[in-house]
Amino acid sequence: MPKTQKITFSPKVKEVYSKNYGLVLNHSGVQICSWNKKALRNQGVCYKQIFYGVDCHRCAQMSPSLVWCQQNCIFCWRQMEWMKKIKMKPAEVDDPEEIINETIKQRKKLIVGIKGAYDSNQILFKEAYEKFPSHWAISLSGEPTIYPKLGELISRLEKNKEVRSIFLVTNGQEPEHLLKLSKTGCLPTQLYLSLDAPNKILFDKINKSLYRDGWKRLNKTLKYMAKFNCRRVIRFTLIKGLNDNENYLKNYAGLFEKSKTDFIEIKAYMFLGLSRERLKIENMPYHEDVVGFSKKLALLLKNYRIINEHPPSRIVLFKRKDSKYEDIIRKR
Repeated sequence: MPKTQKITFSPKVKEVYSKNYGLVLNHSGVQICSWNKKALRNQGVCYKQIFYGVDCHRCAQMSPSLVWCQQNCIFCWRQMEWMKKIKMKPAEVDDPEEIINETIKQRKKLIVGIKGAYDSNQILFKEAYEKFPSHWAISLSGEPTIYPKLGELISRLEKNKEVRSIFLVTNGQEPEHLLKLSKTGCLPTQLYLSLDAPNKILFDKINKSLYRDGWKRLNKTLKYMAKFNCRRVIRFTLIKGLNDNENYLKNYAGLFEKSKTDFIEIKAYMFLGLSRERLKIENMPYHEDVVGFSKKLALLLKNYRIINEHPPSRIVLFKRKDSKYEDIIRKR
């Protein structure tokens, strides 16, 4: 039988993405975010370190499906127009262990130049460069749940004693894959669900799912989330003039309560990357806009309360009152 050909990046994707990303084998990628760089230069840390205690300087922000997604969200920083719904088959994709190893190599190439910066923290740099990443953010770009060996990828990371936390961000368009992760014990330390619309009409306008039943799939994921045995977060991107209408507050409250999520992050849309071709700078809320929206939402959420905020990131954090989890993730 002929050997199955692997899914791979197109020449155009390689040309464009290789400028800012570390391309990993045939369909994965890694990038160093601005907060990662700031952490290595004593210029502050991202809200995830403040909220949850993750190691910002030892973060590997990566995706096993860099340019494959079932949605074309208008606020996406990436080239959403290149994203396409795709069903990856196990025989077509790279091995999780190989992805992990190559991600580390590419990540080192991306941070090595920071060592020579005049304000580089050499102790933190040594840890970031020489040690295995302690925090893995499986998000970055594309939709991770398209990758059929995601559970194996998470499992292999969990077995490494250096790994303290694994975050998985999903758009909720593959609820059955998430259910499979739960049943096989391969859920991450913290599961994020992106939810940015109060109803199907706005969902179709903002998220542009390539599935006809995208809104139904999202709600199915919300239902499953209520029973998942891991830390759960709903990430809501606030877009001024689009999804911030006060008339939507009851809808949002109902969706959030339905999920029984442990945390809710209300975060401002940021006028960055290619989203600037789809939205205007006026669509980017100030931190006070996020706080104002959150306080109004808090009045409708019986089971949640505001516990933190990070003005530089324009984000407010809610926590479920009966959540069994501490805010800070302790070392395993």
